[in-house]
Amino acid sequence: MKIISIIIYLICSVGGLVLIKSEANSVNVALQSGVFNLSMGIKSILGFIAYIASFLIYTFYIIKQFDLSYIFPIITGITQILVILAGVFLFKESMNIYGIIGIFLIIAGITLLNIK
Repeated sequence: MKIISIIIYLICSVGGLVLIKSEANSVNVALQSGVFNLSMGIKSILGFIAYIASFLIYTFYIIKQFDLSYIFPIITGITQILVILAGVFLFKESMNIYGIIGIFLIIAGITLLNIK
C-alpha cells in the first residue's frame, strides 16, 4: 500500500501540473474595484484538484508511513524528473546537456538514499 500511495501521489502531482500548464494562458485573475475575479477552464480546475489531492496524500499518508528525511528527497526527485520529461515531450520544451546531467544526478542521489 505504501508504494501505491506514492504512485497515486506522483500521478496527481505531475498530472495536476501538466493540466494546469496546458491551460496556463487561459487562466485570468483580476482585482477590480475591490472584487476578485478568477476564471479558468476545466483542465485547470482538474489540475488544481489533482495537485491539492497530491498534497493531501503526501501530508496525511505518505509522511506518516516513511521517515521524512528519507521520503522527501526521493519523492521530490522523482517528481522533478517526471515534470521535466512531461515538459519536454508534451510541451516541446527544450533541455540542454546540463538538464540531462541534472536528471542523472537526481537518479544517483535517489539510488544512494536507498543503499542500506
